[in-house]
Amino acid sequence: MASVFQTYLQLGFLHICTPHAADHLTFLLALCAPYVLADWRRVLALVTSFTVGHSLTLALATLGLVAFKPAIIEALIPVTIIVTALWNLRGAGRLITRRAPMLAAAPNALALGFGLIHGLGFSNYLRALLGPDSRPVEELLAFNIGVELGQILIVSAILLVGAVLLGSLRVARRDWLLTTSGAALGIATVLLLQQLWP
Repeated sequence: MASVFQTYLQLGFLHICTPHAADHLTFLLALCAPYVLADWRRVLALVTSFTVGHSLTLALATLGLVAFKPAIIEALIPVTIIVTALWNLRGAGRLITRRAPMLAAAPNALALGFGLIHGLGFSNYLRALLGPDSRPVEELLAFNIGVELGQILIVSAILLVGAVLLGSLRVARRDWLLTTSGAALGIATVLLLQQLWP
C-alpha cells in the first residue's frame, strides 16, 4: 500500500502531466520557446524562478494563510501565458547571447511573478483533494515535488523536440520560437475566453 507521501507525489506529477493541465503545460511551452538545449542552464534558472513563485503561493494557499477567488486565478493563468508568448514574439528577432544575465533577467522576474499565480491555481486542486479545513505539511511537500518532477519531464521534452527540429530537420530557431509562441498564444486566448464566457 502506497504511503501518503507517495500518493500525493503521484497526484502532483499527474496533475501537471495530463491534458487537464493544458494551461500549465502551455505556459511551460511559452516559457521554454526562446531556448534551445544548449541553453539548459538558463532554462534551469528560469524554471527555478517559476518554482520559487508557485511553491510559495501553493504553500500559503493550501495552509489557509491567503485567500482568493478561484475564478479570478483561473482567468489570470491564461493571461500569464499570453504575456509570456507576446514577450517571446516581441524578441523573436533577437537571439539570447552568452552575455545576457542568467539570474537577474526580465524573463526570470516574469517567471517568478507568474509562478505566484500558478501556485494559487495548483492550490485549488490540492485543497479540493484535502478538504477545506485540512492543513497538512507532508501532503503539500509531496504534491509540490510531484509537480516539479512533472515540470522537469515536460521542459526536457520541449527542449529535446526543439533540438531534433533545429538540428536534424534544420528548422530555423526564429521559426521554432514563432511557431511555439504563436501556438501558446492561441491556446491561451481560447482558455481565457472559456473562463470569461463559460
